[in-house]
Amino acid sequence: MNSNNKVACPLDCYDTCQAELIEDNIKGSKENIVTNGKLCVNFANLLKKENIPNAFFEEKIVSLEESLNILVDKLKSTTPSKTLYYKGSGNLGVMQNSTKNFFTSYGSTLTKGSLCDGGGGAGIEAGRKNVINPPLEKLLNADIVIVWGRNLTVTSSHLYNLIKDKTFVTIDPIKTDIAKKSKIHMQINPKTDHELALLFTRFAHMQDLEDREFIDEFGNGADWFFDISRNKPVVSYEATTGVSLSLVNEFFDLIENKSVAILVGLGVQKYFEGAQIMRCIDSFAAFMGYHKKEAGGVWYLSDSAFGYKKQFEEKGTNEKISIPKVDFGLYDLVFIQGANPGVSAPNTKKVIEGLKKSFVVYFGTTLNETCEYADLIIPSTSFLSKKDVRLSYGHEFKAISNIVKPKNENSISEYDLANYLLEQFNFEKLKDEDEVISYYENHKPQKEELETFEFIEDLDIEPLYKEKTSDNFYLITAKNKNSLNSQFASDDFVYLNSSANFKDGDSVNISSKYGNAQFIVKINDDIKSTCAFFFSGNKKVNYLTPNEEDESSNSAMYQEVLVEIELS
Repeated sequence: MNSNNKVACPLDCYDTCQAELIEDNIKGSKENIVTNGKLCVNFANLLKKENIPNAFFEEKIVSLEESLNILVDKLKSTTPSKTLYYKGSGNLGVMQNSTKNFFTSYGSTLTKGSLCDGGGGAGIEAGRKNVINPPLEKLLNADIVIVWGRNLTVTSSHLYNLIKDKTFVTIDPIKTDIAKKSKIHMQINPKTDHELALLFTRFAHMQDLEDREFIDEFGNGADWFFDISRNKPVVSYEATTGVSLSLVNEFFDLIENKSVAILVGLGVQKYFEGAQIMRCIDSFAAFMGYHKKEAGGVWYLSDSAFGYKKQFEEKGTNEKISIPKVDFGLYDLVFIQGANPGVSAPNTKKVIEGLKKSFVVYFGTTLNETCEYADLIIPSTSFLSKKDVRLSYGHEFKAISNIVKPKNENSISEYDLANYLLEQFNFEKLKDEDEVISYYENHKPQKEELETFEFIEDLDIEPLYKEKTSDNFYLITAKNKNSLNSQFASDDFVYLNSSANFKDGDSVNISSKYGNAQFIVKINDDIKSTCAFFFSGNKKVNYLTPNEEDESSNSAMYQEVLVEIELS
C-alpha cells in the first residue's frame, strides 16, 4: 500500500479502521488485521455524508475569513471564564485536541468527566491503575468470549469477524444479535451486573475454580471481596439478577479449564455507582486469574493515549465543569467542537434552554441538531483532507491519515484554527504539525505488565430494583447498526416487549422524574419485559435522563432511570 494513500476512520468506535485511496475509491486496508480489507457500515456512511460547504453567521453564508474575524472579535469582547470549550467525539484523531490548547491558554471553562465510559474506567483504575486492554492476540487465542453488556456485532463488527467462530456467552437485558449467536444468554436485570459478578465468585469458590496462585502473587483484598459475595443467600441472587442458578451452573461447566476473554461494554456502568459495578466484574475476572493468562483477559474502552506523551501542552488553571452537569446558559460564549449536545447530552430540555441563552459557535464537518441553536458555524476540514493519527481504544493498533482529497477552501482544520487563534491573542504557537504526526506514527508505547490487583473490598450500591414497580420500566439504550450515536440514520422509537400491553404504532407519553417526551411504540420480544429500550441517538430519549454525575468520575449515568408509559 502506498503510505501516502492511507486514511484513518475518525469515528468513535472500537475498531479504528485503516483504509486507503485506490483509484479515487476509499477501501479497507488488507494490511491492517482488524480492518482486514473491509469497511464497516459506519465508515461507509461517513463517506456519503455531505460536509458543511460554507461558514454561517446568524443563518447567512459568510466567508471563512469573516467567520474567523467574528469569532476573534467575540472572544476579545468576552470574559474568558464566561466562555465554555465543549469538545465531543465526532472525530477522535489526535490532532483534534489542538484547539483545546488555545482555549486553555485563553482561560475558558473546560469540561471534565465523560458522557460515555468514565464510570467503568474509574472502576478499572481503582483495581489496576490503568485502563489498558490486553493485546488483541489474547482475544484471538481465547476459547470462550463473554460479551458483557456490549452489542458486539454492531459496535465492533470488524473484531467480531475475527472471532465469530468462538463460543460466546452474552450477558445483556436485550436479546442482541450476539446473544442469539451465543451458547448461553443471561438476560440479566438492569443494574445487577455487580450481583452477577458476586454470584459467579461464589460459584467459582464452591467449585475450586479460583486462581489461588494469581491471588497470592498479585491480589490484595481477595478474601474481603469473597466475603462481599457471601453477604446474601445464593438463591436470592437468582431473584434479583433474573439469572437462574441452573444457567450459572451451565456457564461454569462451559468455562472450566478454558481460556476466557471478557468483553465489557458501556451498558454495565451507566449508573451512579458505575465504577463499583465495573470493579466487581473486573474483580471476578481477577479471582479467576484471567488478567495473567496466556490467552483471554478483560477488554473495556482502553485508554488509547496511554504510553504517549501529550504533544499539545495545555498550560492553565482553568475552571472545569462536570460534562453531564453543564448549563450552557451560564456562559456568554459556547464553543462546541464535533459534538451534538442537543441530542446526546443528558436532560435535553435544559440543554436546549441553555443553548438559546448563549452565543453558540459550532465547529465541525457536518450539520447536526445542535446547529439549529448556533449563531456561528465554522466548517472543519474533512478527515480526507488533513493529516491525523487515530489511536484505538479497542485494540493496540493505530491508523494513519494522510491528505487524499483536495481541501474545501471554505473550511479550516483544527490545527490551523488553533494556531490562528493563538497568533491573534499573542500566545505561543503549537509544535510543528509534521513533528506531532511523526511522533505518533513512530512512537511505540511499552507494554505494561500487571504488578498488583486491588480487589474491591467494600460495596455500597443502591439497587434500582428497589424502586421498580409493576407500573414502570428500566430505561435501556444501545447502539444501532445503521447509526453511530446521533450520526447518520435516526431511530426515535421506543421498543417494548409484547407483554407490556402496548401495540405497534401506539403513541405514548413516557415520563421520568427528569422530564417527559412523546414516542411511537415498536413491539420487539428481544427486549426484556421490564425494559423500555431506545437506540442511542434517539432525539427524545434524553428528555428522560438526568444531568447529574456519577459518584466517582464526573460522568453521565443515563440508565439510572425508571420511566412510566401511558397512551397519549
